[in-house]
Amino acid sequence: MASGTALRKPGRRGAAASASASRRMLSPDRLALPDYEYLAQRHVLTYMEDAVSQLLENREDISQYGIARFFTEYFNSVCQGTHILFREFSFIQATPHNRASFLRAFWRCFRTVGKNGDLLTMKEYHCLLQLLCPDFPLELTQKAARIVLMDDAMDCLMSFSDFLFAFQIQFYYSEFLESVAAIYQDLLTGKNPNTVIVPTSSSGQHRQRPSLNETSALEGVEASLFYQYLENLCDRHKYSCPPPPLVKEVLSNVQRLTFYGFLVALSKHHGINQALGALPDKGDLMHDPAMDEELERLMAQVPGLLTTTTSGPESGCPRTSPRVGSPWRPLHHPRKVDAESDGSTEETEESEP
Repeated sequence: MASGTALRKPGRRGAAASASASRRMLSPDRLALPDYEYLAQRHVLTYMEDAVSQLLENREDISQYGIARFFTEYFNSVCQGTHILFREFSFIQATPHNRASFLRAFWRCFRTVGKNGDLLTMKEYHCLLQLLCPDFPLELTQKAARIVLMDDAMDCLMSFSDFLFAFQIQFYYSEFLESVAAIYQDLLTGKNPNTVIVPTSSSGQHRQRPSLNETSALEGVEASLFYQYLENLCDRHKYSCPPPPLVKEVLSNVQRLTFYGFLVALSKHHGINQALGALPDKGDLMHDPAMDEELERLMAQVPGLLTTTTSGPESGCPRTSPRVGSPWRPLHHPRKVDAESDGSTEETEESEP
């Protein structure tokens, strides 16, 4: 089991994240919670168990610099969000913080795909996800692609930003969306959705969504009734779901809607993206000065790298992403990360929607 803990000084973004985490820990709201509720809410035991597991697995290496330093580095990496790199899927989806960290890492690592204007297929995006999480399930990638492509063939090309925001909704709110799909199907067929089966998040296996391609599905369901059940769903369950006021805002703009129309609206909603807090606004998606500075520093260490890449016709960015090791190098079991997928530099701008 590879660890995402990194022995490196945090950058400005990492320092800001650590400061933000510290402020949350010192918040008066924390003192209002019983100890066990706070531990459960922040998933502290999950990280303690993982840290001890990492310690035992790598005890020979850790003995060289001490247990105290290991725990310091581990929890620093948790605060910075680098602890999920190259980890198994069951871990990266174990907590909301892990999911948000994985989304942020995926954006930062493969942002150049969007900067270059490349369009990739669902399978190519899945390959990129597997570079960060080798056992990432194909089904989740397919569901994210379906939000973008709707009724189009699954081998169609997608822009990085379209896929990323759809993937964010599907990955972060996966259990919520499974229950929403069940409610929607019941309403569509005239049933009373009294019982909602919530899949276990730790299993990594997800129920197939109901088939929503029937003629009756084209009209969708009544938005106000749909919201009533979604509001109750958010009240009954502890797992992550979009803020109910924002869901209500999405549904208040239409009288009827389809299931995938609802998912598209969630993925494009500015407020939901801000509430989740993993990705920047769409207009700032290609800008990450801290990462650009880090990449420039790494490229400068490779002789001849900058002279061998060619510039794109519009963005001025390298058309071929340099094969540079990830700046987030794991504490143990280092592995090289290839930030490209086969076909990712193919010129497909004429197919862009």
